[in-house]
Amino acid sequence: SSKQQVRFTRAVATRRDSPVACCSPPEITSVQFKEVKRTDGRCKAIGFRMVTRLCAMATCRRIRSFHWLHCLGWLFVLVPAPSYSVDTTQTTSVLKLSGDRAVKDFIRFINATDVVEAKYKLSIEYLCSEPSTVGVEVLVSTDVKIGVTIYRKKWKCKKRLNTFSNRTLWVKFPSIMLYRPDNLIKHSIVINNVILRAWIINTNRGASENREATFYEQAIARTYKLLKTFSPFERPYKDYKHCLQWDTEKIEAIKEKHIPQCLLENDVVELLRFPFASTGLSYGITKRLKQFNNLEMELTGKQLLNNPRFTISIWIYVLKTCKRHLCGIFHKINEKQKYGTPLLFLTSNGNIHFQMMLSSGKSIAGLSNFKVVLRRWCRLDLTMQGRHMTLTVSYGEKLQARENALYTFPGDVHHNVLAGYFVLGGSNYVQSFEGFIGPVKFYRVMGQKGEKISNPLVSAHNVDKHIDRYYRKCKHFNPLIIKYFKSLGLLKTIEKRARNNHYYLQLLNGRKDDDDNKCPARPWGKRTEKRYKALFDLLQTMASDSLIDATHLPNLPSILIKVGEKLYWKTMEKLTGADGIKQIGHHITSLIEASCCGYYKAAYLLGVIFETGLGVDVQPSKGMLYSLVAAQGNDRLALLHLGYKHDQGIDGYPLDYDVSYGYYINIAQRTVKERHKFNVEQALVEHVRLMDDSVLQRQTKENDDFFLWLRYQAKRGDAYAQQKLARMLYWGQQGITRNVQSAMKWYSRSAMELKHPASMFEYGLFLIKGQGVKKNIELGLKLITEAASKGIPEAVNALGWYYETHQKDYVKAAAYWNEAVKKGNLDAFHNLGVLYESGTYPGKPQKNLTEAFPYYYKAGFGGHFESLVRCSFFWNTGNFESIPHDPKQAVLWARYVAEQNGFLGYNMRKALDAYLQNSWNEALLYFLITAETGIELSQTNVAYLCEERTELMNSCADFTWRYYNLSTFQQNVHPFVLVKMGDFYYYGHKSHEKDIEQSIEMYTSAALLNYSQAFYNLGSLAEEGLHIPQSVSDLLNLNTRNQFTNFTLQQELYERCITVDAEEAFIPCSIALLRVHLKTMWINTYTPVLLYTAISMLLSTLICFAMKRYRDFTAVASSVNEHPPDLNSSSENIQAGEALSEEAS
Repeated sequence: SSKQQVRFTRAVATRRDSPVACCSPPEITSVQFKEVKRTDGRCKAIGFRMVTRLCAMATCRRIRSFHWLHCLGWLFVLVPAPSYSVDTTQTTSVLKLSGDRAVKDFIRFINATDVVEAKYKLSIEYLCSEPSTVGVEVLVSTDVKIGVTIYRKKWKCKKRLNTFSNRTLWVKFPSIMLYRPDNLIKHSIVINNVILRAWIINTNRGASENREATFYEQAIARTYKLLKTFSPFERPYKDYKHCLQWDTEKIEAIKEKHIPQCLLENDVVELLRFPFASTGLSYGITKRLKQFNNLEMELTGKQLLNNPRFTISIWIYVLKTCKRHLCGIFHKINEKQKYGTPLLFLTSNGNIHFQMMLSSGKSIAGLSNFKVVLRRWCRLDLTMQGRHMTLTVSYGEKLQARENALYTFPGDVHHNVLAGYFVLGGSNYVQSFEGFIGPVKFYRVMGQKGEKISNPLVSAHNVDKHIDRYYRKCKHFNPLIIKYFKSLGLLKTIEKRARNNHYYLQLLNGRKDDDDNKCPARPWGKRTEKRYKALFDLLQTMASDSLIDATHLPNLPSILIKVGEKLYWKTMEKLTGADGIKQIGHHITSLIEASCCGYYKAAYLLGVIFETGLGVDVQPSKGMLYSLVAAQGNDRLALLHLGYKHDQGIDGYPLDYDVSYGYYINIAQRTVKERHKFNVEQALVEHVRLMDDSVLQRQTKENDDFFLWLRYQAKRGDAYAQQKLARMLYWGQQGITRNVQSAMKWYSRSAMELKHPASMFEYGLFLIKGQGVKKNIELGLKLITEAASKGIPEAVNALGWYYETHQKDYVKAAAYWNEAVKKGNLDAFHNLGVLYESGTYPGKPQKNLTEAFPYYYKAGFGGHFESLVRCSFFWNTGNFESIPHDPKQAVLWARYVAEQNGFLGYNMRKALDAYLQNSWNEALLYFLITAETGIELSQTNVAYLCEERTELMNSCADFTWRYYNLSTFQQNVHPFVLVKMGDFYYYGHKSHEKDIEQSIEMYTSAALLNYSQAFYNLGSLAEEGLHIPQSVSDLLNLNTRNQFTNFTLQQELYERCITVDAEEAFIPCSIALLRVHLKTMWINTYTPVLLYTAISMLLSTLICFAMKRYRDFTAVASSVNEHPPDLNSSSENIQAGEALSEEAS
């Protein structure tokens, strides 16, 4: 390669300067030179050599009487030295055999053209001094394979030794590298390199005929030539020399007239368009790039693997200094799960740590000479030009105060865009910084600098500008609270606690007089106090409160958060009161102040208020601002909210599955970790719809009849009641407050006294783990073993977990898990996957993710939380063999786990409790903040509540439409919602016009879910004479194709209405069906027959209804004293299994 200035060696045959004998052979010398370009003197040189050879031949013919050796000598003298630099671009040196004797063997191409063509004529001139083998071959390299031999020819050189010989060959190339694709040539491959090479190898020196790959390396003379090839679009069509069918000939004629064009494609990739909230944890955005559709650009990218030309431009807004040694900004994870090129980290000092991987595999890192300024938008531009790197930081929208860092790497930098994935923020390997990541652009094959980098700070609704203004405002607000505490002397107490009381350390650090902390009673003006009246009223109330005691709040940020918390709940009390929602505009300031104090629940509530227009005008920019602020503060509901909006691409948020996954995986992993943390603000996510009266009636409290009856039965020794009561108390189900200690008491009684198998397993597991009860491994193992002997699959899995965790006996653990897998236990599937992935499965010490993934998938498909998270990670990165990159599926599985978070369930429970207590404002508020996280159940409940209680606010009708409509796009949509939206489209709703086609579509979707009301509504539309498309009948499998009339369609729909729900829909659908039959007979029969038939059908309907009611009554009466069924543990437990709710599955 000329770029690396590699020196090559060529053989040059020269004549002696002094007169020599005719038979003296030419002397072969070796010299070194750099790559030589062809010149226009090639033709002249070739012509001169040809004339010289002709003269030499004529001279030899005239002196035939001389000895033939004399003729040969004259020939060598007259023939000039071959100019290898003219005929070949590069020729390797001639090897020496032994001793001081020079080698006479040589080989060269005479008329080899530079371009690959169909009829490639090749003339070879060579000379052999000993019996040898001469060979010619063509090697081709593509994107898939390198060094593929497509042509090889060999022959012996025995007779004409020490004599110049010529041989002409016709090299045949495959059609797929010569012609464009057509009817017969389906694919035309892209050729990267074509090498034509020839050699001479001495057959007497041990060259094996079977070792063809070593011929060229062992050759005593060799040469090669690089041939050019055309791209597939530049190649001609092949002429097959025979007649084609008329249709094939017509297609080929159309193709010939078509002008092929390269696909228009830009090398600039917009990795991020909308700001991303970086929490400072191990979560970020994963981006995996695809190949270029343009073949030329893809080839260019591959040629730059070890000579990269790229630019990465990132906007960041850093709130706090990095708390660790390094915080992730942008980094690459290669296919080996290691850091690749490039890496940009933020250090604890504010410098930028950059790192690249060389082609040798070694990584080189460095630090910038500048530091990133806090709380200010800045753009980092990293440009690589081969080995040279430029790192630039610019501030503000106009890119002021630019600083540069230059660095040259000692070796070639390796950069493979397609191998691995990029990460914005944090990952499993590094935590992110605290702040926001703005627009990010990546120039893949063209490194840009300065003004040529086009990455302006532009986002939807100018959210970036609002972020900057918000934190500037909070920067001036928080000192007011600090000054207030200083005026009361509370800050002095906190500083004393934070200071070391050691006398000598105080002398070293300098003692301060207590009077230095004294400040004026009011260091602010009356205007400020009036502006923040609610805040100062709260501070005055809290001044004597023990919550501000330094023993509870060890540092200043904790005080600010506590102030924000008190301010938030004080505001919530006003909002949940009478007409609180209508007066919500008066409390916006208090919520903003609470969010500035670091209480991010207030920020999320502000985001919901402004995005939905709850009591105020809809302001998307402010809604996005406060949602991002809350998410950056790691608020769970805000993270779910942003994940949902990016997953759906609604309300101004761009559709981006990678960004959505970055938010959802944060909550999903925390859900797995927090399930066994007994926090008061956690509850099981229960699916209770306000329109379902039967489910509402099952909700209870500690003083309700159902709970009291259940506790009474448990005290009497009923095993089912004891286990049911224990689970309700452990998980906080059906309105019961979570009480782990009481749950353990009932688990103990059920397991130890009644020997209930499921309770023995669950209680034994709690004993081994020490969750809610004192750890007792021996007793726990005994109970689990006994439960396993009684056929509990979860207990069998728990035994495997015990031997793997406590005994490190993987053989026994795998045996138990394989046994549990046969019984369908999901934990066992997950645990076997862990063994395969970690390489600890007995007899298979190698890590094998290919075998592990099916186990993870089966467990995740059944609802296992850890397997769901693991599979979503594999799909999101796409960095593992046999597992495709599927970000949409990754979001789906991560979202499922995230939506089971206990803090989300706690808010949903508060909303339901408020509804049951007729506290409509509070119910609406809590249902609303959970509905905005994408929970379909809460969206339906908000719409239903607004529909039923229109007096709650002026925009109830808009909320009803919005959340019924959003629910229809959910995967777990309830058919009731579809029917509601069908009704809205049928009648028209406020600003939305009537749309019969959309109404029919909604009814059809509900009917596909076997909802009787949908069939009834479709039948009613058909009775009104509206056209029901044939596609609807096909979707619903209606038997009306052969005799399709309006009456037959109505009859089929009403009959299906009765079939799908014989309990609720029997009477209305039967009456409608009777009406259709009467209409049919009125048209087709006489009046007496009609009257007789109508009376008969009416009596039949009444008799059937009476018999049905009688059966229902007797069934209820017989089930009053029936013992409830025994329940086993659900399938959503993690590795060792756990006590689960009955609704988990």
